[in-house]
Amino acid sequence: MFSQSLVQGFVDGVVVFATDLLMPAMALFFFAAVGLRVLIYYTVKREEWFAREFSKRVRKFQDSRKEATDQSFFVATKRLLEITYYEVFEIRAIMKRRNPDAIMTVTDRVFLVQQGSARIVHDLLKNLRYLKWGERPKFLEISNNVLRSNPCFNRVFGLIPVGVFNEFLNTVPGLFIVGGIFGTFLGIMKALPELGGMNLADVEASKLVMDNFLLKISFSMSTSIIGIILSVTMGLVNTFFSCEKVYVETVERLEHELDTLWSMSSQNKLPSELTSFEAERDPIEVLSEDLIAKELNVEVGFVTLIRPISNWWGKKERPARRPDPVAAEKSELSEDKAA
Repeated sequence: MFSQSLVQGFVDGVVVFATDLLMPAMALFFFAAVGLRVLIYYTVKREEWFAREFSKRVRKFQDSRKEATDQSFFVATKRLLEITYYEVFEIRAIMKRRNPDAIMTVTDRVFLVQQGSARIVHDLLKNLRYLKWGERPKFLEISNNVLRSNPCFNRVFGLIPVGVFNEFLNTVPGLFIVGGIFGTFLGIMKALPELGGMNLADVEASKLVMDNFLLKISFSMSTSIIGIILSVTMGLVNTFFSCEKVYVETVERLEHELDTLWSMSSQNKLPSELTSFEAERDPIEVLSEDLIAKELNVEVGFVTLIRPISNWWGKKERPARRPDPVAAEKSELSEDKAA
């Protein structure tokens, strides 16, 4: 008896919830799901953005490289990754020159874009450092492992797991349909007991009871309609903001560029003087040193003042200075006096 009353009370509570709160709850859940989908898509899109910038610089390197040049694969990849990392944030610094936040943009801070990009460079260099020359590496697996293990781009705000919630959001359209049908059946369940109070002898009262019953049935049907609309809309949102498609394109793009650099290289030796990637340094500071180095036209290289990072593959030698006739004449006179 106690269990029956407990079950009946639970069912009555669910019926009240379905008729009064189900539709507002479905609407709030829909907007929360759409917002989370956009956040996850933007987070994954940041990986694709960095891979696309890296691809641009590989193409520039490919267009300007001489065929006979002896090139190490690791050195070329390291320099291009560093160029990509520092230059993309240099552009952001120029674009936000009127922003009082002189460190990074709001999106970079919230979505950990700069830290995630630095992690991509660090992990890629770690995996590519000791590849044996002669055997074509599995760049697809390397790219997939590097991007999948990135803690900054695998969590929204560094807290919400992208993979788990992305799979959950893929099931949300079906949940809206189930919720709509559930609300319809519960509405019918609540309206059916009213038919027991009909008095067939009283036509007017019976008509009033039947009208109320049909009104409640039609209202309960609206939950199914709302559920179908929300399901279709959420399905479209999942299609247009497909994280799986962006991730696959990012992996394939990164794999293609690494394979291109491997084909363009002649060996994979590591010079003893090769500096390590300094992710903790401010890109603005590094690029300021690079700008000074380019102005001074010093030796080409990376990161430090005497080794700039930009256009290291296309540096032209300085033309020899033309002799000054006045200075030459003065020099000859001084030599004659000395003799």
